[in-house]
Amino acid sequence: MIPYGRQTISNEDIEAVINVLKSDYLTQGPAVPTFEQAVCHSVNSQYAVAVNSGTSALHIACLALELGEDDWLWTSPNTFVASANCGLYCGAKVDFVDIDSQSYNLCAKKLEKKLIEAKANNRLPKIVIPVHFAGQSCDMKRIYELSQKYGFRIIEDASHAIGGEYKKQPVGNCQYSDITVFSFHPVKIITTGEGGMATTNSKNLARRMEMLRSHGITREQSEMSKEPDGDWYYQQSMLGFNYRMTDIQAALGCSQMAKLKEFINDRHALARRYVEQLAQLPVVIPLQNSDSISSYHLYPILLKLDEVTKTKRQIFSELRSKGVGVNVHYIPVHTQPYYQSLGFKLGDYPEAEAYYNSVITIPLFSGMTHQQQDYVVEQIKQVVRLG
Repeated sequence: MIPYGRQTISNEDIEAVINVLKSDYLTQGPAVPTFEQAVCHSVNSQYAVAVNSGTSALHIACLALELGEDDWLWTSPNTFVASANCGLYCGAKVDFVDIDSQSYNLCAKKLEKKLIEAKANNRLPKIVIPVHFAGQSCDMKRIYELSQKYGFRIIEDASHAIGGEYKKQPVGNCQYSDITVFSFHPVKIITTGEGGMATTNSKNLARRMEMLRSHGITREQSEMSKEPDGDWYYQQSMLGFNYRMTDIQAALGCSQMAKLKEFINDRHALARRYVEQLAQLPVVIPLQNSDSISSYHLYPILLKLDEVTKTKRQIFSELRSKGVGVNVHYIPVHTQPYYQSLGFKLGDYPEAEAYYNSVITIPLFSGMTHQQQDYVVEQIKQVVRLG
């Protein structure tokens, strides 16, 4: 089976992990801050806070921005459930903004329309989370302009997008947001096994997230309410969590970061071949906006179901049976039973639903060979062939 995505692990990666296992620190050692600095340097942010998953990063980002009861968080319905769940973790209410039909990202025009209606009804969001789907940035400049007009904060969900660019700047530099969140799950651009990172240019937000990831505890005397009892002393000043990243994970992350550009270049080369090879088939290939450079975390194609004699389900199953590990990204969040129990229903976000009805994700990952890619294309040709 050729998977839709997978990690690329080198001997250098293995050696980096072994070195930590032989060291005095398996967690809370020097590898985590080294990894944080590597990400800061790569994305041009001032601060980075490493955690044990992208979901944890979303959660503490929301808390650092003081999201709570009676607040609203808006995000895209075309995302993994974590982008919305993080708002519910904070006791807030969640809503969605439909996607653009070409980029599959949260639509800035639809966002503006929804903001106008929300202002009239006194239901403006406290936080908006644009999701850089498949690695391509949302229209962050326009979203930021709207945030200045309507007073919301911005968390970029860039779980797919490390190594990508927007307006010739790296995704994660937070020029148009308060916080950016990355994921390092094995199918992402780089991996730490499980892991995540939040970047920001705010010293205050960075410090709040550092404390939130580690039980809300400080050992800094300047942050304590009284003189410490001794060198052993610490204080818990907020309700935090154990969201720390280990040195084992961070060492792998540091080694992977050294190959980030190589991984991105590999993905772009494969994407260019797909553009050529899929051109004559009844599918729609992903549009790339001129103001951004995608990291190509995913390669979703839309099936022109009115031009083929099979259903999406049949095409998906046939490709899987031929060893092509296709997947679907994503089932719109508002159609999940849990969210329908909150009052959402089919028809609420028609662009996201139309996208879901015809999308499949085909294999693309660093290390994928041309032979593997040619096989994928040939199987797609056979399965979707007209007639």
